[in-house]
Order: sequence, then structure tokens, then C-alpha cells
Amino acid sequence: MNRNGEEPGNRIVLDPTSERRLAIRERVARPSTLAGKTVGLLDISKPRGDVFLDRLEELLRARDVRTIRFAKPTFTKPAPVDLRHEIATRCDAVVEALAD
Repeated sequence: MNRNGEEPGNRIVLDPTSERRLAIRERVARPSTLAGKTVGLLDISKPRGDVFLDRLEELLRARDVRTIRFAKPTFTKPAPVDLRHEIATRCDAVVEALAD
């Protein structure tokens, strides 16, 4: 057990949205490698998130990983459905920048 009394490997994930009912979602397996994959870089429009993504994009491209940049209109609301759909259809993985 860890210091929170939980078994190792078990995690509690909190959803910061205002959903009233718990949405059960199946976890998607992580790719074993990013080679040949497309990684979406999502800027949620918080200050300095772009700085983080700029550096991450540089590191990924140095490893020949294709990246596509996306941005939410505002960090105060979930990403619009059309943006989520575009990310889901064009990317194998996504990194969301949560910075201030």
C-alpha cells in the first residue's frame, strides 16, 4: 500500500468537468512507440502553454515524430466537438498543455 492506503498500480482519476453523472469510458492503450505516429499538441489557451508545446514539438520532431498543433478557443470550456473529432481522426496520441 502507498501512503494514501491504495494498492500500487491503482489510481483515482478525478474529472474536473461539471458532469452530473459519471461517464464510464474505456481507456485506450498507449502506443508502444511514437515512431510513424502522429502526435497532436493541444494548447488549451492558458498562458505559456504554447511555450511548453513549442519545446515538446522540437523534441518530438528531432525524433522524427510528426506533430499537428491544435488550440482550444478558451480554457474555461471543454474543447468543441468538431475540434475533438479532428484530433481523434488525425492523431494517434495527444498531449494537452496545462500551463500558467
